[in-house]
Amino acid sequence: MVNGGAVTLVYGFIFCFFGSLATAASLAELVSMAPTSGGQYHWVAMLAPRKSKIFLSWLTGWVATLGWMANTAAGVFFGATMIQGLLVLNYPSYDYQRWHGTLLLYAALVVVFLVNTVGAKLLPKIEGFILIIHTLGFFAILIPLVYLAPHGSPSFVFGSFINAAGWNNNGLAWFVGLISTNLPFIGYDGPCHMAEEVQNASTIVPWCMICTILLNGILGFAVVLAFCFCVGDLEIALTSPTGYDFIEVFYNATDSSAATSVMTSVLITLVICASFGFLASSSRQTWAFARDRGLPFSDYLAHVNKRAAIPLRSIIFCAIVTALIGLINVGSTVAFNAIVSLTIAGLFISYMIPIILLIIKRFKGDYVRWGPWRLGPAGLYINIISVCFLTISIIFSFFPPGLPVNPVTMNWSVAVFPAVVILGLIFYAIRGRKIYHGPVMERPIIVTDENHR
Repeated sequence: MVNGGAVTLVYGFIFCFFGSLATAASLAELVSMAPTSGGQYHWVAMLAPRKSKIFLSWLTGWVATLGWMANTAAGVFFGATMIQGLLVLNYPSYDYQRWHGTLLLYAALVVVFLVNTVGAKLLPKIEGFILIIHTLGFFAILIPLVYLAPHGSPSFVFGSFINAAGWNNNGLAWFVGLISTNLPFIGYDGPCHMAEEVQNASTIVPWCMICTILLNGILGFAVVLAFCFCVGDLEIALTSPTGYDFIEVFYNATDSSAATSVMTSVLITLVICASFGFLASSSRQTWAFARDRGLPFSDYLAHVNKRAAIPLRSIIFCAIVTALIGLINVGSTVAFNAIVSLTIAGLFISYMIPIILLIIKRFKGDYVRWGPWRLGPAGLYINIISVCFLTISIIFSFFPPGLPVNPVTMNWSVAVFPAVVILGLIFYAIRGRKIYHGPVMERPIIVTDENHR
């Protein structure tokens, strides 16, 4: 809200919705061609020129793995710090400390880990239950918010630009604010990494991705409009001691700590439950990349627990890395931006590389073995829209949320992300290029007369 106010939320949400839809459609076309847990790095190996396909495939797999681990961290971070916000709301004597939020993050991470290991067989049913909560929770928040809160004017929602972050240019402030409107759509490649566990994946997985964007877009836009009309005093909301402006808006609408806690608890439940799927996708991405020997200690991480039929070691590894990412919260007041930036940079770069390669194939008219789910003649234009959207999102995700910048308010993802990529490149130069030969590719069986002798 500090970067543009309601204008950024409304128009930024629309921008991210169509950009995400174009990207999801582009990825859906790719997963229909090759439904594999490796996802992006597998498609890069299929589409890239022979001389560069191994390196580009490895780079894509490396940043995608980082992005998914950061996405898991983002999920449990939001759940944990929203719980901390409710502590501030309900217990005025509570001494807010950032490390408390990190400990709550670890508690949420333990729950997510147990669901992915002990309760792995129940995960599909849990995901179905989450969809029900998602739909019912939408009405549980929207109805009391719209009915009870004082309403602002349409001119404020659609035409009042608020630059409270210190940027000299309103356009720059708007683009920096996109990090928040991108958040509801992040991770739509998740079904790709579960594709090897889905029947008829070439058709089912693409539609899952598209429907995810459509559902989140429709419900999310309704909540955005309701929130903007009901925000009340924006300065009070932005300076809320809870750390979240929407908690202050809920309280302003209901004038009740109990009602606010219930409404916020719905969001906490949704975020932590969504993290079940984040860790599942993250571990499958890690397992697939390790199976193809793209990571350090690949032999260890590629192991599948025969009794549970899950990549247990990869799940443990992803949980540990997620816990380490959570430490950012201890030293930075803008950990939200840092963690989400790592997610956007990692995942969006991994989306952009195969989509650019697909654009090149289309421009050249090269043969592509399409799957049953296709975009048809509009595919090239949709791919180009996707790349433009991804480029803008990646660049501005590294910006700090406002000025002036100091070590505490710095968005440290601008240093963390390149550092992780550089470490990966060192690994690749020393050992990775010797052991990583790209993903296991399907090869047609050539039938000759000798096969019948």
